[in-house]
Amino acid sequence: MNLFAEFLQVIRGAVTDVAAAQDIAAPLDLARVTAEPPRDATHGDIATNAAMVMNKAFGTSPRALAELIADRLAKHVDVASVEIAGPGFINLRLVSGIWPRVLTSILALGESYGRSAMGGGRKANVEYVSANPTGPLHVGHVRGAVFGDALAQLLTETGFDVTREYYINDAGAQVDVLARSAFLRYREALGESIGDIPSGLYPGSYLKPVGEALVRDYGTSLRDKPESAWLPVVREVTMDMMMDMIRADLAALNIRQEVFFSEKSLHESGAVAETIADLRAKGLVYQGTLPPPKGEVPEDWEDREQTLFRATQFGDDVDRPLLKSDGAYTYFASDVAYSRNKIARGYRELIYVLGADHAGYVKRLEAIARALAGDDQVDVVVRLCQLVKLFRAGEPVRMSKRAGEFVTLRDVVDEVGPDVVRFMMLFRKNEAPLDFDFAKVTEQSKDNPVFYVQYAHARTCSVIRNAAEEGVLVPDKARFDRLEDDAERALARRLAEFPRLVEAAAAAHEPHRIAFYLFDLAGDFHALWNKGKDLPQLRFIVKEDVELTLARVAFLRAIRYVLANGLRILGVTPAEEM
Repeated sequence: MNLFAEFLQVIRGAVTDVAAAQDIAAPLDLARVTAEPPRDATHGDIATNAAMVMNKAFGTSPRALAELIADRLAKHVDVASVEIAGPGFINLRLVSGIWPRVLTSILALGESYGRSAMGGGRKANVEYVSANPTGPLHVGHVRGAVFGDALAQLLTETGFDVTREYYINDAGAQVDVLARSAFLRYREALGESIGDIPSGLYPGSYLKPVGEALVRDYGTSLRDKPESAWLPVVREVTMDMMMDMIRADLAALNIRQEVFFSEKSLHESGAVAETIADLRAKGLVYQGTLPPPKGEVPEDWEDREQTLFRATQFGDDVDRPLLKSDGAYTYFASDVAYSRNKIARGYRELIYVLGADHAGYVKRLEAIARALAGDDQVDVVVRLCQLVKLFRAGEPVRMSKRAGEFVTLRDVVDEVGPDVVRFMMLFRKNEAPLDFDFAKVTEQSKDNPVFYVQYAHARTCSVIRNAAEEGVLVPDKARFDRLEDDAERALARRLAEFPRLVEAAAAAHEPHRIAFYLFDLAGDFHALWNKGKDLPQLRFIVKEDVELTLARVAFLRAIRYVLANGLRILGVTPAEEM
């Protein structure tokens, strides 16, 4: 049961009825009409902007239209009263019988409560992490990894056909630098003294196992060969081991992407050349020069004639180079070929989760899709994740010894666990900087959001277990009308918001909304729990009233379902006990 979706149809029906009575020409565009919880709970149960967004179509003031709509809504069987606020907002108070129906629906739907078919099976590709495979993932990758994974699950819950994807940048010069760094570790594993790692190579100790693997598989056979002979071998072994390490790091965060797409495969298959040929055939490629870019000059910019893509024709700030003056492909050429590949695979939602330093990619990715999709509607969504700063009791955390230059993802996960990391990375909007304090995220207090939410779930489990020990089992149906306290009804209202909240979060691509909601739900639940300490009649198990006890135990199960369903979207395992 999606209470707000149901009443949205009721409200739109009332608007349509008013239009018919006023001889307003149909059809009406009702897309902007909403049904949502009022910001202030004292104003009612559902608020709508219908009169505010439809008054122009009716040629009247919002207040006058609100009165006409309110008259019709007041006649609905589930509406107790209607109030008009300000210039024309309409607030509905629902009859008390609506909340038992919501709770009964939650029990019936269980783990499915909150899921929807909003996406209609539309194919969505969520690409996230996509770090250069030159070492272990660092803390800067954690946030994008968690955000992307939660977003993918959020879209799955709302009816999209989602693929989780990682783009392997294995075609650039940095891969050869990595191979040369690994070859140095190979020589070290053979017993040579390599001294300090030369400038320009990767110094981290994570390449030592690669050197040891090369010795195990190839012995001394690579040592005296020219670079042209050993480089391809070392590069392949190193890349495979780096990707195995990255997959293991992601698995530690409970992230398992279905597709790992190789940039190198685009070049080897001829897809990059084919893409440029297609764009050229459409008249979207020309020979020309570009003005010097403002700010930092990118590596692929040249003050020479180049092969350029008409990106400005599709909303980009500048045209983009596809080929350098020496005929070599630019990174952008690979990006275009990769987008073309995604579209050819049938994806109509192309979602990219990038670091904040990639803000300049937004317009170019949108321009690529517009140029390639043609008449097919392809939506491009780019979400940027701001930096994460690590602290320990307020003091900055030092670098990882293993990585040499940064704190690794694995360092963070191994210390506090994946559930804490995932929840806290989502307990702030992705565009806002995030401070992660190891001491604060592990303390057991209300100030620690992940503990506060997990404790709420554990408490519901505890009471249900205790009730079972006393022979009270959760019924399939219960007399929820016995839940008459204001705190109980406030909690029921919060549970009713969940399906709408999930759809709104998916539409906005903002999984942090789920984390915020769970924190608020936990707060409502803990408040009811504490109220029961002072008022015995509000306790969940009332031995002298079996019917009321059954209703409250069933209520607990409904609360537990919603907490668990929300945590599932975030990829967090609900705690059974704490």
